Amino acid sequence: MVIDIGFSDMLSIAQTIGIVSTLLLTLYYYRRQIQKISTDIETQVLNDLDEKVHRLNESMVEHPELSKVVTNLPSISLDAQYSFDVLNVWSHAYDMRERKVLNDNEWSGWVHWMRNAFKEGTIKEHWKQIQRNEWFDPAFEDFMNKEIIGAYWKIE
Repeated sequence: MVIDIGFSDMLSIAQTIGIVSTLLLTLYYYRRQIQKISTDIETQVLNDLDEKVHRLNESMVEHPELSKVVTNLPSISLDAQYSFDVLNVWSHAYDMRERKVLNDNEWSGWVHWMRNAFKEGTIKEHWKQIQRNEWFDPAFEDFMNKEIIGAYWKIE
């Protein structure tokens, strides 16, 4: 059995393969673009929420009596409020790292800052109190306890 395929048949097969290949490539890149747009939208939403939390913290600093809205502690010191704001920014950076928005070099800078703050600052005392109240995402708390505080204790 010999199959006789002419030039026009070969050309039709090549065109069909070309069209199907182009369609598959288009669908692949379209899907990648949609995923990127989705990540950008999630990032924008997180940035907006982070900005709102920051504004709420600023309001608590200006009017300490407002802290009773979110906690039953009699009063929150200015440095405790600032510590919460710093930890909130770090949590946001952690979320951006998890979403692959921050590259390795940028993330390394954040981790270095966090470790130095625990090594040299008073944020470690505030972290213990804040962590007890479970204000942050468990994955972030786990990261802080293992990678930041764990590194802090290894340094000393």
